[in-house]
Amino acid sequence: DPCLNGGRWVGTACLCPPNMDGPRCEFGATTINLTAELGPSVTMMARVTNRDFSEDMADGASPGHRRFAEEFRRTDGMGWDGMGCDIRGPPKPPNPGPVPRSRGSVVVNYRVQLRPLPANASLERRALELLALTNAASPPHRCSPSADGLCFTATSARATRAATLALNDTELCRRHAPANFSRFYFPHRTAHGLLCVTNCTLNVPGSFDCHQG
Repeated sequence: DPCLNGGRWVGTACLCPPNMDGPRCEFGATTINLTAELGPSVTMMARVTNRDFSEDMADGASPGHRRFAEEFRRTDGMGWDGMGCDIRGPPKPPNPGPVPRSRGSVVVNYRVQLRPLPANASLERRALELLALTNAASPPHRCSPSADGLCFTATSARATRAATLALNDTELCRRHAPANFSRFYFPHRTAHGLLCVTNCTLNVPGSFDCHQG
């Protein structure tokens, strides 16, 4: 597999994860649009019932995490755009020891961005609607671990009108930039929103042509 940074070979080219670019997914995207991060969102929790949890899934930089996150992103009905997710297993037992691998124990916390809503719209009602729609899209819960696609149950949905106000622009860039590339990104405000850019991004202060030399 010639693909890097979590890319997936699809026969003729690399399919890159969000915010990665290049023939082999070797570059971070020159621009990451974070405008949607400033709007309302719903934090969802789902339990995947036909995959086994392993410890490396909890490490966002591990191949196991990237493989599962990519499969989760491709799953119809989840509404996830690929911008970060928290993967964890069952609660640790009271006695010391390794957490056993357990089918149906993969728990995913992820966020669904909402389009701008009217000022009087109920975010809580929208969260409940998303919860119902997600569960309606799930395939039958009794499917094998080798089945194509994930079987899941959405267990909670929590609406947030401004999830990222506690973070400044620089922290937002660092959070959403690709792993190992975050130090190259900085925020750039426009009249329409927030971009996370690098010195290779055209038409921003301090940029230059990275294709020269």
